[in-house]
Amino acid sequence: MSMDDVSSGKSRPLTSVSELRSFVRQMVEKTPVTDIHTHLYPPDFPQLLYGIDELLTYHYLIAEALRVTSLPYDAFWQLPRREQADFIWENLFVNRSPVSEACRGVLTTLAKLGLDVGTRDLAGFRTALSGLHVSEYVDRVFAAANLDRVVMTNDPFDPVEREYWLRRDPAARDPRFLAALRIDPLLLSWRQVTSQLAEWGYQVSPDGSRLDAQTTGEVRRFLADWIERLQPVYLAVSLPPEFAYPDHSGPEQTIRTRLIEEAVLPVAREHGLPFALMIGVKRQVNPALRVAGDGVGKASVTSVERLCAGFPDVKFMVTMLSRENQHELGVAARKFRNLMPFGCWWFLNNPSLITEITRMRLELLGTSFIPQHSDARVLDQVIYKWMHSRAIIGEVLSNQYELLLQTGWQPMTAEVERDVAALLGGNFWDFIGRRP
Repeated sequence: MSMDDVSSGKSRPLTSVSELRSFVRQMVEKTPVTDIHTHLYPPDFPQLLYGIDELLTYHYLIAEALRVTSLPYDAFWQLPRREQADFIWENLFVNRSPVSEACRGVLTTLAKLGLDVGTRDLAGFRTALSGLHVSEYVDRVFAAANLDRVVMTNDPFDPVEREYWLRRDPAARDPRFLAALRIDPLLLSWRQVTSQLAEWGYQVSPDGSRLDAQTTGEVRRFLADWIERLQPVYLAVSLPPEFAYPDHSGPEQTIRTRLIEEAVLPVAREHGLPFALMIGVKRQVNPALRVAGDGVGKASVTSVERLCAGFPDVKFMVTMLSRENQHELGVAARKFRNLMPFGCWWFLNNPSLITEITRMRLELLGTSFIPQHSDARVLDQVIYKWMHSRAIIGEVLSNQYELLLQTGWQPMTAEVERDVAALLGGNFWDFIGRRP
C-alpha cells in the first residue's frame, strides 16, 4: 500500500474501536484461506473421508465417547461404521451436552451446511447430506469454509497412495489440492522400508544394515523422483517428543541424523522446498483406542534451533504439539528467519489455546507466522475448524489493532486487508517462495 492509495480513497483510517472491529471481522471472514496442512485428498481419491458418519467417528470423538461409557474397546471396534456413529451421537449429543470443541465442531459443520441442528435428528441429517456426488460435496465444503487451496499429506510408502499417484496424470489433478511429501517411514522406520526401496529399484541394503554414500544417494534419488511426481510444496515428517538433532545415542538415532543431513536437507535445498517438522506426538499411549490412542509430550526446541543454525539455506516450518513448547518456539522464530511457526496442531486445536498461542505469536512476531491449519482428515471438518479459528484470529487481531489505536496510530483499511491476507495464506506462499 502506498500513500497514493490513501489519497485516492482506496484506503481510509479506522478511527473508532467499533469500526475497527467490524472491518477486521469482515476481512477475516471474506478472505479465502490456504489450509497448509490437511489429510484430505482430491474427489477421485478412493479413501477421501466425508459425511456425517465420518464426522462422528473421528478419533477425537471416539476417545471422548469411550471415556464416558463402559463399552469394551474391542466391542466398539467390531461395530459397523454407522453403528459407531449412532453410539457416539447417543452418548455425546443425547446423553450429554455437546460442549467439547470436537462436538461443537460437528454442530457448527451441520449448521453451515444448512441443517437445523436443533432437531437433533441424526437420521434426518444423514438423509439431507446423502445423494450428492463427491465432487459436488467437495465444492460445497470448499465454499462453506471459504478455502482456495488445501495442502494434502502424501506418503509414497502407503500402497493406496502410491498406486494412485503412479497412475495419475499430473495435468488432470484438481488444482485446489496441493501435495506435501511425507517421509515419516524413512526417518522413523528405516530398517522396515529399505526392503521396499530395494524392491522398487533403489540400490540400498535391503536389511537397512548399510548407510553408505551409495545408499544416501539412492534415498536422494527416491525423494527427487517423488518430488517430480507429486510437485509438493514442502517435505514433512511427524516426530515423537524425544526427537533430538543431532542424535547419536543409538544406531537408529544415528541413521536418522545422517538421513536428515545427507539426504533430506540436501534434497530440500536443491529443490527449494521447506522441511516441515511436526513434533510432539506420543504414538499409542493407549493401544486399545487404536487410531484414537495417541498422546502428547514436550519436545526439544533446541533441536529446531540447531537445524536452523546449521542449515541457514534451508527453510523449516515447525509446529509442536505441546502447549509448553509454544513460547520457546516463538522466541526461536525471532532468531531464525528460516523458521516459520505454523498452526495450533491437534490437541492445541481448542479455542482457549488457539487464542493464547495466536496472541503470543502476534506479540512476539508481529504478523510473520501462519496462525492455523485444519489438520482435517474428514473433508467436512475444514468448515468448523476454519469458522472457529477465523473468529479467534479476528478477535485477537482486533485486540492488537485496538492497542495501536490507543497510541494514536490509526490502522488503515488497506493495511488490515494486507495483514489478514498474509495470515490466511500469503505468509505461507511468501515463505515457500512461490505464488499459486
